[in-house]
Amino acid sequence: MKEPEAARTVTPPAAFREFAAKYPSVIDAYERFGEAVRAAGPLTPREVAIAKLAISIGARMQGSAHAHARKALAQQIDGEALEHVALLSAPTIGFPNMMAALGWVRDVLPGGGA
Repeated sequence: MKEPEAARTVTPPAAFREFAAKYPSVIDAYERFGEAVRAAGPLTPREVAIAKLAISIGARMQGSAHAHARKALAQQIDGEALEHVALLSAPTIGFPNMMAALGWVRDVLPGGGA
């Protein structure tokens, strides 16, 4: 399953674009890998987007959380749902880490979130 078209319209950061220009075969392999894992299970594109944001938050990967929040917004997943994903992380990663993650989500929300 390919990444939804709406998610593919999100412009990646300059560092990623530069890497892709220098190593196009690596990016091609990476994208095919992503397609394979999305197709390997029953999750809907919406569920995949939410799961990828949650994984990024749990791994404390700020750049990845920004990217997946932007892609989720492009797929019409509302900011309130994305903030909820961050809130759900609190019992697992702790309140301070959840607050950081909530900030990452709000960084990409129109108007900065709630």
